[in-house]
Amino acid sequence: MDFDFSDDQQQLRDAVRKWVDKGYSFERRRAAVKAGGFSRGAFRELAELGLCGLYVPEQFDGMGMGPVEGMVVMEELGRGMVLEPLNQSLIAAAVLSSHAPDPVKAAWLPRIANGAALVVLAYQERAARYQLNVCAATATQTANGFTLNGVKSLVPAGDQSDAFLVPATLDGTLALFLVEHSASGVSAQGYGTQDGSRAAEVTLQSAPASLITPDGLTALEYAVDIGIAATCAEAVGVMDKTMAITAEYMNMRKQFGVAISSFQALRHRAADMKMQLELARSMSYYASLKLGAPAPERRAALARAKYQLGNSMRFVGQQSVQLHGGIGVTDEYIVSHYFKKLTQLEISFGDSLHHLGEVSQRMQETAGVFA
Repeated sequence: MDFDFSDDQQQLRDAVRKWVDKGYSFERRRAAVKAGGFSRGAFRELAELGLCGLYVPEQFDGMGMGPVEGMVVMEELGRGMVLEPLNQSLIAAAVLSSHAPDPVKAAWLPRIANGAALVVLAYQERAARYQLNVCAATATQTANGFTLNGVKSLVPAGDQSDAFLVPATLDGTLALFLVEHSASGVSAQGYGTQDGSRAAEVTLQSAPASLITPDGLTALEYAVDIGIAATCAEAVGVMDKTMAITAEYMNMRKQFGVAISSFQALRHRAADMKMQLELARSMSYYASLKLGAPAPERRAALARAKYQLGNSMRFVGQQSVQLHGGIGVTDEYIVSHYFKKLTQLEISFGDSLHHLGEVSQRMQETAGVFA
């Protein structure tokens, strides 16, 4: 199997890496955190690179690319801990392209592609515990369409977004809707998160909505799986940069007159970190390549990937802090921010314990039997 990237994919990686290195410095990120955790200017720059339209079909002014390109982009954004939630644009574009009626596609996909509209997935609820089929939000059909009632938590950049993809129960079945932020009955209370980005509690009170699909669970599972694959790729980029920072520090820091990178015990730790990074990278590839598989196979694969990535993120982050000593947890030093980012990514779209349960539930009777 050929795991080499094509010339176009490599050029895409180079373009994003150059933007991160030159246009998204740590100082710019710190300023964005102080301003609330989201920069509309940075988001526009991502759109100008064509990244918001990565999954938008060409007929709607997008790039019409696929999961591998998405993985490449998210890895590079992870290296810079980019706050702006590009993964949400990828989710929205993919879900609308595959499930929305034509009028909704025509109204929103071009705006997603050019960055004029940030559409985010608002699916988490306080009592759901990552279970996608648990939904207290309700939808009611009216003479003019549909209205929604409910509260969604931890909505990425929810108070800065232009619309939401919202699952709600309609006549006992989960359906998926699009709700504009400016619609009546919609309110969002924003707050900063652990890694410096932004989220919100979104309240819907008889809010008008457009139906995307009555088969909401299928669409929601697809949306979350795209989010998991993007999170895995982003985590690989974060871990890769964390490793580079740690290696640089070990070569610079001296103890007893020599660099601590010469100590065998610390070299073994660094080697274990590298092993976890490469294992995570291979599982991220696996996750992205499985996005086009049938739903049962895709769901099982993404759960496996997220579980492994969760373990790798925790190990690499903790070892990095240990190898840095006390400076590793100070706000002034960059590695502490990478550690926070890894900690938050580990619980995004389901934490490791949740996905271990998902892997277990999806095992076949012949799992582990080779006869």
